Amino acid sequence: MISGAFSIARSATQLGLLARLGIRHTSHGQSGQIYIASVNWILMVGVIWLVLTFKSSGALASAWGIAVTGTMVTTTALWLLYMVRSGKLRLWTAVVIVAPVAGMERAFLAANLTKVAVGGYVPILIAASVALVMRAWWRGTQALLRRASRVQVDLGGFVASVERGSAPVIPGTAFFLTSDPAHVPSALLHNLRHNRIRHEQTVLLTVETLRVPVAMPQERVSLARLAPGFQQLTLRFGLMETPNVSRALAQARREGLKFDVMATSFFLGRRRISVVGPGGFGQVLDRIYALLSRLAADPSDYYHLPRNRVVELGERMAV
Repeated sequence: MISGAFSIARSATQLGLLARLGIRHTSHGQSGQIYIASVNWILMVGVIWLVLTFKSSGALASAWGIAVTGTMVTTTALWLLYMVRSGKLRLWTAVVIVAPVAGMERAFLAANLTKVAVGGYVPILIAASVALVMRAWWRGTQALLRRASRVQVDLGGFVASVERGSAPVIPGTAFFLTSDPAHVPSALLHNLRHNRIRHEQTVLLTVETLRVPVAMPQERVSLARLAPGFQQLTLRFGLMETPNVSRALAQARREGLKFDVMATSFFLGRRRISVVGPGGFGQVLDRIYALLSRLAADPSDYYHLPRNRVVELGERMAV
């Protein structure tokens, strides 16, 4: 259960449903052997609470029944959704196949729901809490993306204007991390606005998460030349992989990216979230998002960047 909780938390993070989590690898040969301290502490507190509250495993029977039958119903629903969305089966064919199994599972779940008051509330409470956190993070992330899109600068026009500009060019390579490869990263705009310089080579770096466990070697790196001194680099990782940018850059070298590690800087945009929206349930979600963003793991650790080469440029954003 502990190992599974670590894997699920990492996958949720990779899918954008949770804030960045500090992940420690416990094996040099197996990428799936990981340790997440925050998840481990939550499990410890939860186990202590269950022991002190219920005092015996027999008293947890109601909670166990709802957890198992609820998982069965959810798994069946996900199987139906996958078969239909993937085009493997028509909707009515899939429904006919699922109906007998789903009927039995719903009957088991309905029988166990009568025991909510005597312990069955535990898995419901845990599931609701996790869903609330995921909903808050997804909602806040999408709100920030919409807000940022209003002031974003198109990449093509920006590169052309910088080439014609008079900003001094200094030696070295600057990597600017961005989640939107079509627009200019805010860190790059801040660097030009405040430092008024640009590097000899600027690389716009995007880290993508594929909907597969492990990315194939041939799809790991994509490199495109935008203009003299400007390149766009995309690194792809699977759901069960931790994005190790430093290691992936070695493959990018083989794909033609030339840079000197000792003359390289990684620029990150750090956002400070402030809640200004109207009251109500929406503001509760926004406050949860702001809290999670402050507790999120340092991006230089999450992406395994060389710590002595990282520069952070911050900005305040309201949700």
